[in-house]
Amino acid sequence: MYFSIGILIFLILIIIVSGTCRRRHAIKKVCSMDPVEKCRLLSSLIEPFGYCYNEKEDIISSRNDAWQREAGYTPLYDRAAPYFNMVFDYLPVYFPYQHKTWLIEFWKGQYGINTGAEIGVYYSDRLLTEEELPTALFAAVEDKDMLPVSFTLMKENCPLASLSKVTWWLTAFKMGLFSKPSQLYMNCSIHFPDCEMMQSFLDSLLQTGILKECVRVCCTTVHIQLGGPQHRKYGCFTRLVRKWAQFWNRIFCKIYLFLTRYFCSTIDRLLYLYYLLPFAFRRMLRPRRYCKCKAARRH
Repeated sequence: MYFSIGILIFLILIIIVSGTCRRRHAIKKVCSMDPVEKCRLLSSLIEPFGYCYNEKEDIISSRNDAWQREAGYTPLYDRAAPYFNMVFDYLPVYFPYQHKTWLIEFWKGQYGINTGAEIGVYYSDRLLTEEELPTALFAAVEDKDMLPVSFTLMKENCPLASLSKVTWWLTAFKMGLFSKPSQLYMNCSIHFPDCEMMQSFLDSLLQTGILKECVRVCCTTVHIQLGGPQHRKYGCFTRLVRKWAQFWNRIFCKIYLFLTRYFCSTIDRLLYLYYLLPFAFRRMLRPRRYCKCKAARRH
């Protein structure tokens, strides 16, 4: 018995020493790299997931050629999101334009260990009826139909990120930050190619119940302020699932910050985690639309 205890203690010591050596090696690797090397390495690691690193904002964002583009969008994704630890407020705006139903949707909330926000631009291949919208599968717009969009994401009065791009999917994810969706605010702007499209979007936007004082129009650009508690009603079970997901999101944020406590910037934290725990790095970067692609393949 004493022999077994001795083996157990010896194994524990080996694990501790091995972990310490691995940690020191990871810290040394990150510290020995210059900024250009770091950006090049991180880009190569996260590009297959459809993302890029924005050094100026110190955030993870999406690429126009992200593979998630093939998945498109359906409202079923939003309803399934809490089961994948994504708890957000969302505002879909459906509107007709050039014989198609277009969808521009806004999201803000917690995506696992990321506080984030998104704007997505999609359309169907024809005009849809009201009854078809809840289950319709929308395609991401083609390159020629992408729109200039921008947003500034804030947590209460603290700016988190500001982005602008001609795209079909604009995103900003602040890693390691926990937030309730009601704490987040988005100042968004969308520039439309003509007055007809702008007016169609504006009419549908106002029908969602958004306050008129939160919307401003300048030529063919619509500026929108989104924030505070959302008045969407959830069932009892969905509320429990969202709370349960947020409970774990908060814990995982603390674990991430503790493991990467030797660094401050997102790029250093991620590269350190890549060298220390590669499996955790890959799991953390599992695409935000993992569940969406699975659903899309079933349609």
